[in-house]
Amino acid sequence: MKITIKREIWNVLIVALPFIYLMMIWENLPQVVPMHWNIDGKADRFGNKAGLWMIPLALPFLTYVIFLVAPVFTGKGQLNKMGLKYDRLKFSIVLMTSVLASYILFVVKEQTIYLPSILPGLVGLLFAVFGNYFPVLKRNLYIGIKTPWTLKSDIVWEKTHRMAGKYWFIGGIVVVICSLFFEHAVAIKILLVVAAVITVIPVVYSYTCYKRISKEIV
Repeated sequence: MKITIKREIWNVLIVALPFIYLMMIWENLPQVVPMHWNIDGKADRFGNKAGLWMIPLALPFLTYVIFLVAPVFTGKGQLNKMGLKYDRLKFSIVLMTSVLASYILFVVKEQTIYLPSILPGLVGLLFAVFGNYFPVLKRNLYIGIKTPWTLKSDIVWEKTHRMAGKYWFIGGIVVVICSLFFEHAVAIKILLVVAAVITVIPVVYSYTCYKRISKEIV
C-alpha cells in the first residue's frame, strides 16, 4: 500500500483542523486554562494555555502517525492486505479523534470549568467505529487486541477480533445513548465500566481460545 499525497490529503487536512482552530482562538484564550476534569466533569487542574497544543498532538496527530507507520513495520504486509478497508478505518478514527480534540478546545474556549456529558459520547462513538472494523483487521503489533496469544496465531487473532468487534460496537453505542440522557458523572462511570468490559473480555477470550487451539493441535 503505497503512501501518496493524493491518498493521504484528506487525512492530513483532518489532522490539521484542531491545530488551525487552536491558532484561531489562541489570542482570545486566558493564560491559565482547564487542563484536566474529574469524574463529575469539573476542572480539577489548570495550566498554561501552551499545554493545549498537546491535545491535537496526542489525539489526531499521534493517531494518524500510528496508522501511517503500522503497515510499514508490520511483518508480511498484513495490513496492506486490507486495502481500502484499512484506509476507511484510518480515515474514520482520525476524523473522530480530530473532532474530539476540537471539541475539547471548544470547551476551553468557552471558559467553562465543566465538561459537557457529550464528551463520553464521542469516546463511545470511537469505540463503535473501532468495533465495526475489528473483524477485518489483520494481525499486527500496533492496532487491535494485542495479547501474547493473538500475536502468536492468526486464528486466535481473527476469532478474538470477531468477538471483540461486537462488544466494542455495542458498548460504544450504549455509551453514546447514555451520554445523551444522563449527567456527566453517570455517563463517565458507564464509559469506564464499558471500557473495562470490552478490554477484559477479549483478553480472557484470546487466552482460552489459544489454549483450546493448542490442545487441538497436540
